Amino acid sequence: MTTITIKTDYIALGQFLKLSDCIDSGGQAKFFLQETKVVINGEPDNRRGRKLYDGDTVEVDGFGSFKVQRT
Repeated sequence: MTTITIKTDYIALGQFLKLSDCIDSGGQAKFFLQETKVVINGEPDNRRGRKLYDGDTVEVDGFGSFKVQRT
């Protein structure tokens, strides 16, 4: 599991995907989420505005598992 560190209280899923190198730009998030399975804390989700908080786990099909950690 790869840890993605954020400095804010939360990060939107679209921004998270860019930060975790799953996509190259935020504009790709909508299309990426339509085609790729994303599971957050055990529940499927495809909303690019979904807020992720410290301790959340994200599984992205084809990219692996990630954990959100706040510094």
